[in-house]
Amino acid sequence: MDGVLQLGPLMLATDRAIAVALLWAFVAIGGMLAHRYDIRAAKTAWLALVSGIVAARVGFIASNFSAFRDDPWSMLYLWQGGFSWWLGVATAALVIVVTLGRSRAGLALLGTTAALAGVNGAATLLLAADPRPLPAGIALSTLDGVSTSLDAERGQPMVINLWATWCPPCRREMPMLIDVAAGSTVPLLLANQGENAARIRAYLRQENLPEQAIRLDAGGALAAATGSSALPTTLFIDGAGRIRKTHAGEISRAALTAAIRDLERNP
Repeated sequence: MDGVLQLGPLMLATDRAIAVALLWAFVAIGGMLAHRYDIRAAKTAWLALVSGIVAARVGFIASNFSAFRDDPWSMLYLWQGGFSWWLGVATAALVIVVTLGRSRAGLALLGTTAALAGVNGAATLLLAADPRPLPAGIALSTLDGVSTSLDAERGQPMVINLWATWCPPCRREMPMLIDVAAGSTVPLLLANQGENAARIRAYLRQENLPEQAIRLDAGGALAAATGSSALPTTLFIDGAGRIRKTHAGEISRAALTAAIRDLERNP
């Protein structure tokens, strides 16, 4: 499973879809409390929601500032994910306490915050897949046709990004991925799915991008073997050849480098 919900061309990671649903539920409950107890509850719910999201994003940026310093505009790319949810929940709770105090509406909204945070935490644990072996027998090749078996790479951690030139989010993240690959101690391979070398080289020339990290998977064997139906998808593989983490959809520099650091610390 690649952990995504797809409706035609639209794709949303499952964990983000759950978070959006829970945020909607929080605002809806705030409206219900406004009708039942205190009209201020609805406005407070919205204020707590916005404040919590901003605080969660700022907390994530602060803890990964070196990555955002290299690409400051990505601070605004909320669709890529990257939030310190514990800080967001704490900020939302503080807004509720300051605005509504210990009123019935305030206590009810605080209880809602705690309950929904618990649901999100439980969903995150349930969705976190156990490490699974990278299927054996998969080979990638360079643009010059030199084939390399992934089985030969076992014993060291690596990262593989599945992409295609026709995929807009793949194209957006490609310059960043190539830049990170050039300086990473953990190999980062950019495995194109189903396209030929001529088409890929034309894209790289057009975007003035180097080809060192690019690999070909002409038959899409890697996507099929790992069940990765969405592009882009990034696989984080440990030294034992297990897929430890899968990121479906566009990835930020901060999320990528944080996951690479985890592989370095726990190869």
